[in-house]
Parts: sequence; structure tokens; C-alpha cells
Amino acid sequence: MTRPKGGYYKGELGEPHKFDPTFRGPVHKRGCTDVLCCVIFVIVILGYIVLGTVAWMHGDPRKVVYPTDSYGQFCGQQETPNANKAILFYFNILQCANPSVLINLQCPTTQLCVSKCPDRFATYIDMQYSYRRNKGSWEYYKQFCKPGFNNPDKPISQVLRDEDCPSMIVPSRPFLQRCFPDFITRNGTLTVANQTSFKDGHGKIRSVVDLRDAAKQERTVLSGKVTAMQQGTESGITSLLDAKEVGTKIFEDYASSWFWILIGLVISMLVSLVFILLLRFTAGVLFWLVIFGVIAAVGYGIWHCYWEYSSLKGKPDSDVTISDIGFQTDFRVYLQLSQTWLIFMTSLAVIEAIIILVLIFLRNRVRIAIALLKEGSKAIGCIMSTLFYPIITFLLLALCIAYWAVTAVFLASSGEAVYKVMSTLPDCKYTNLTCDPETFSQSNVTKLCPGSQCTFAFYGGESLYHRYIFVLQLCNLLVFLWLVNFTIALGQCTLAGAFAAYYWALRKPADIPPCPLASSFGRALRYHTGSLAFGALILSIVQFIRIILEYLDHKLKGAHNAFTRFLLCCLKCCFWCLEHFIKFMNRNAYIMISIYGKNFCTSARDAFFLLMRNVMRVAVLDKVTDFLLFLGKLLISGSVGVLAFFFFTRQIPVIQEEVPSLNYYWVPLLTVIFGSYMIAHGFFNVYAMCVDTLFLCFCEDLERNDGSPSKPYYMPPGLHRILNKSEQAGKKYAVS
Repeated sequence: MTRPKGGYYKGELGEPHKFDPTFRGPVHKRGCTDVLCCVIFVIVILGYIVLGTVAWMHGDPRKVVYPTDSYGQFCGQQETPNANKAILFYFNILQCANPSVLINLQCPTTQLCVSKCPDRFATYIDMQYSYRRNKGSWEYYKQFCKPGFNNPDKPISQVLRDEDCPSMIVPSRPFLQRCFPDFITRNGTLTVANQTSFKDGHGKIRSVVDLRDAAKQERTVLSGKVTAMQQGTESGITSLLDAKEVGTKIFEDYASSWFWILIGLVISMLVSLVFILLLRFTAGVLFWLVIFGVIAAVGYGIWHCYWEYSSLKGKPDSDVTISDIGFQTDFRVYLQLSQTWLIFMTSLAVIEAIIILVLIFLRNRVRIAIALLKEGSKAIGCIMSTLFYPIITFLLLALCIAYWAVTAVFLASSGEAVYKVMSTLPDCKYTNLTCDPETFSQSNVTKLCPGSQCTFAFYGGESLYHRYIFVLQLCNLLVFLWLVNFTIALGQCTLAGAFAAYYWALRKPADIPPCPLASSFGRALRYHTGSLAFGALILSIVQFIRIILEYLDHKLKGAHNAFTRFLLCCLKCCFWCLEHFIKFMNRNAYIMISIYGKNFCTSARDAFFLLMRNVMRVAVLDKVTDFLLFLGKLLISGSVGVLAFFFFTRQIPVIQEEVPSLNYYWVPLLTVIFGSYMIAHGFFNVYAMCVDTLFLCFCEDLERNDGSPSKPYYMPPGLHRILNKSEQAGKKYAVS
């Protein structure tokens, strides 16, 4: 028993659209959809603007950019007494090892802005002895004392009581604009300036391990990761400082190679455009060339890795494992290890096997996907403006990201300076209470808790606004996700409308309406802002929950409750699947919205049932198309990456002298490869949207029409023939 042409038996999934002889593609006479959600969306945007304005009025980014001394003054801020003092110096960093640091999140010692960190060991007492013979010792030491203090003969007890000078200084290097001891590990022994011990200024000899513990504690407070206290090694701070040097070198590489990176990205854009133009005329041949080209390239990679592995095998030191040498900034070190090439060879072999198996078992689906991509290239060739629409999406996303980041910074820096009592005495009842630095010296606290200080703690306040800063940050994040997903939805709906106009033109390109992309953009904004916002909100809520789950997972990493970790893992997995399903459904719902102009729920339902009625076609075709487009992205980014590799490693003789001097050649190389992939991704995303739209239109075409003169198919005969053959083969396979 056969299915009647252009219709479905009663009881099948959903009901196909009834035949409308006047239907010629996207409906022009349509009304506004999901108006309530549109109103809410507009109100939320206005509220977001108000939130940004309030944050701008109360916030001060300087609190994030500059470190703050014990008196609430910024270090390094221009047009202030500390303009030339950009580094924060701790009077007694040993106090940072006090357990109160973990409670108060502030080191209980005087903190002063200085122009440079100390480069030698010295104590105030030793300075007084040497001052009688050499006045220069005081000139050096006093730059780490309070401004205006100039009495080297003052007794040490009074100096420490009045907090005029530190009792000692140690050789330090700046890290996060703060002076930390200059740790160096020599033959497994931790040293500072080649010393393993030092004088603490109170007549005691201390080990540099005490400095390490104190520096770790304060660094932990700065990073906000208190749990890292139990995970450090003796070279923890040294590794962080080395990482800072690596970061500086990376920045230098970007500064010297940005022009060539830009040229590489322009080349990738031109290659992507040429590739798409070639698809317009030779889509089938080109995609098969891409497939076999990738197979050949991966095969060559396997052979090269095996050759390198064989040549290194047996050489001295080549059998050292990657875990033994740890992280190295010079990647060439890893290339001298046989294990590196073995990992490369295994990875490429797995990739090669996956590609070949996909081609063998899904060869018919690959043919259909290529046919759809071929038709998609014709559609893009008729509406070339669609290739440049991703630029609009990029600009809107950049605006959203910039506004969110600025608002987050201003919210984080809102509040007035709060001062608290810091004491090294465990039984001081005034510890962590707010205080006034101007009147603190006259209070009873200094008598009851000797050595206590009134130091800057953080920025905050007691107003309603300050109490709900965290809630406002969450609102900032949720609205940001909503705006980003709305921007993406707007782009998908706009492109879908343009490509649907192409498909439903009986005589292509004569019947394609003028300016289909602009018309589709106008319809999406004018009639369907609410529907797009509705779909974006659903997706944003799921993403917001996923972010909260990731945050909880990060916080509970040290927990030993196996059930909690298992439950959290299950929730993360479920919401990951839910997010991807919603993305898939939203994408198809936006296509139906662009064609029929119905609300979001109705469009999502129609798209779902339409896909279910064509499940044999949908099952594999979507992923096969993504796979082919991924190979195209891989080919473009890989080709530009190989060219960049030869350039930055000075292997192109003609332009060797133009290559900038680099610390790490992989910095601009990886940037070019990643940027090329993202550029190709932007162009091929248009292709993916085109294929999805054409596929849904094809399914609708089969239900509406039967190929007769009165109800002709709008699809090309070749595409109809391939898809019908596939459907019949699928049915035959299902029956057997």
C-alpha cells in the first residue's frame, strides 16, 4: 500500500500543511508573534541599561586595575602621589602566613606603594649599624618606609610600633603588581638570592621556607583559591613568576608579529571566499577532493610520525616521557621525544579510521549531503550578500560582550573603602571589626591588642545596592546570555528567510524577490522579535544552569562525598544534552518562523513533527553535512597554518628577512590557525544554515506538491531524484 502523493495517512506524526496554490515561499502578510515576550525583552534591555548606568555611577575600575595600599590609595595611578609607585610592598610578608589571612582575606601587615621591589636582604637594625659608616644604606632602605619618615636613629621598637619602616626587606620580584620573594630552586633546595636563611629583623634566623609559606598564603588570597593552600610545591611561587615571564614574552611576540598575523587572517578569508566561489561551480568534485585530500594528508602525517618515531627510537634521552619533563615553553623539546610522535601517530590513525569508516558506511548519505551542499552553493551564489551577514552578527556579539564585561567590572568595583582591624593575636576580640584609620591610633584597640592595625580590607558598603552585588552580577550574566542567543537567533532567522525565498522561487533566479536578505532581516525584527527572544530565553536559562553547575563542581572538587559528585556529574550531562537539543530545535523553529510567520511554540512543534515525518533522512544527513563542512574548515585552517609555519620558522627563503624575531614561534602560529578556523567557521555556518533551510523546504515541498503541472516541485530534479532514492533505500532496509 503506497502513501498518496502530497499527503499523509491519518494518525501519522503531526499534520502536514494543507495545499495552498498561492504559496510562493516566505509569507509576506504576517502579524507580530509572541508579543508578551517581546515586551518583556524590551523591558529587560531597558533594565539592563539602567543596571549598567548604576554600576558606572558606583563602580571604579581603578580598584580592579591598581593594587591598593593600607591607606586605601591606588598604586601607580596617574596624577597622584603614587603615580610612579605601581607596586605594592608588604612590610612583613611573614605575617601573611598567619591563619587569620584565610578568614579576613587580607594580610595583617602594613602595605605600601613602592616604585621597585627590594633587590637585597637587609634589616632595620643592620641598616642603623651601617648608617654610621655609610649614609647610602639609609637612602636605599627609606624608599620602603612611610613617605616623609627620615629618622634612621629612631629605635626599632618605636619604628615598629608606629609602623614607620619594615623590620626587614628581602630580594623580591613583582607578581600581579605585588612584591614577592625571588625564589629559585637549586639542586632541589629552595633559595632566595642564593641563601637558604635570613634575619627577620627581630634577632632571629629564619628559613626561606617560611617566606615561601607566607607568599603562598597571600598569593592564594589574591587568586581567591584558598583550597590551593594544601596543593603547593616548593617551587609554586617560582612557577608562577616563570609563568609571568612567559606571559611577557608572549605579549612581546604579539607586539612584533601582529601585522603578519593580520595578513594570515586576511589570506584565510580570501581562501574561504575562493573555496565558496569554487563550490558554486564544482561543489561535487571539490568536496570529494577535500575528502580524499584530508585522507591523504592524515595518511602522510601517520607516515611522517612513524618515521620520526623510528628515527628517535634508541637515541639517548629520547625515551623520556612527557610527564617527566613537565611543561616547557619551547615546544621543540617535545619533538625530541619518541613518546610525542607515538601519541601523534596514534591520534592521526584513529582520525583516519573514523573518516574511512564514515565514508564506507555512510557513502549514500555523503552523496545526498554533497547534493544539498551543491544546491546550497547555488543559493549562496544567487544571494552573495549572505556571506557577509556574519560580520553583522560578529559586531552585535562584540557589543554584547563588551557591555557585559564593562558592567561586570564596574559592579565588582562598586563600594567604598572598608577598613578592618588586623591583629596577629589569636584572642583579639576586635579582629575583623571595621575601623577608622584616622582615629585608630587614639582608640583602646591598640592597647588591648598590641601590634594591631587598621588596614584597608576591601570595597563594599551596607546599602541595599551593595548587599545585592552578587545577585546583580548573576542578572548581568543571564541577560548577557539572553542577548547573545537572541543575536544568534536573529542571524539564523534572517538567513533562513533569504534561503527559503530562493528555494520557493519556481524559476531561479528570475522569481527570487529583490533584496531577500534585507527583507528577511526586516521581517524578523518587525514581526518576530518576541519569538526569537522566547527561544533565546529558553536556551539562556539552560546555559545559565550549566554555568552554575560548573561553578558548584569547581567548588566541590575537594569534596569526598561520592554521591554528590555523581549527582553533579549526571546533572551536567543531562543539561549538556538538553542544551544541544534545544539548539537543534530552535534552529529549525526559526526556519519555520521565517517561512510561515507563526509564533515560536507553533513553529517548534511544526518543525519537530516535520523532522519526525522525515526521520530517515534527518537521522544521519545533518551530521554528515556537518562532517563535510568540518573537513572544509580543517582544510582551510590547515593550509593557512602550514604556510604560517614555514613563514614564522624562516623556511621561505624569499622573505626570510621579513620574519620578526620571536621568543616562541608557536604564539603567532597558533593564533593564525585558530583565527583561520574561526573565519572559515563563520563562512561555513552560512552554508550549514542554507542546507538546513533547503532540507526543511524540501520536506515541505514533498508534502505540498506531487510533481504534476498543477502542483510542481520547487526542488531541482537532480536533488529530488537523489533524495527519493535514499528514502526508498531506507524503507527497503527498514522492511528487511
